[in-house]
Amino acid sequence: MQPQELAELSVRKYIGEGKIVRHKGNLIGVDERKAGVFVSIYAENQLRGCIGTMMPRYNDIKDEIVRNAIAAATFDTRFKRVSKEELDKLAYSVDILSKLEKVDSVNELNPEKYGIIITSASWKRAVLLPDLPGINTTDVQIAIARQKAGIRQDEEIKIQRFTVKRYSENKGNR
Repeated sequence: MQPQELAELSVRKYIGEGKIVRHKGNLIGVDERKAGVFVSIYAENQLRGCIGTMMPRYNDIKDEIVRNAIAAATFDTRFKRVSKEELDKLAYSVDILSKLEKVDSVNELNPEKYGIIITSASWKRAVLLPDLPGINTTDVQIAIARQKAGIRQDEEIKIQRFTVKRYSENKGNR
């Protein structure tokens, strides 16, 4: 099973039956080390939900995918909860994160390759995944992350970067 298939199965089981998937098999093409995971759900090429963890919270990457898929479908406050009627129209993307690296210069960034975490002195923080539509420059990437975190342009920030291994399906979405 591919990671995005596990995400879809998890959402279908939880929304449809109220049950949490316990996948015992291996994931195809995945280094099953503990890692942060983001699950994104799309409907008609538009983001429908996205929840993730920068650092692993569970002992198994499969549990990380299952829990984040359910959270993306039910707890992303930007969207209403996914309904049973929507299930056949959704596409899933799973990003498995690398270790975080400190960034000393914006020249070390590339929004197509690296996601970022920015943190202010007052601990406001935001995460932006790499290779997102419409985010083609480092300046735009940082500006969107600042806006997301509520960090003013004149506030100093610390930046960390990471790469992802992305698993996605296309069902006419994303």
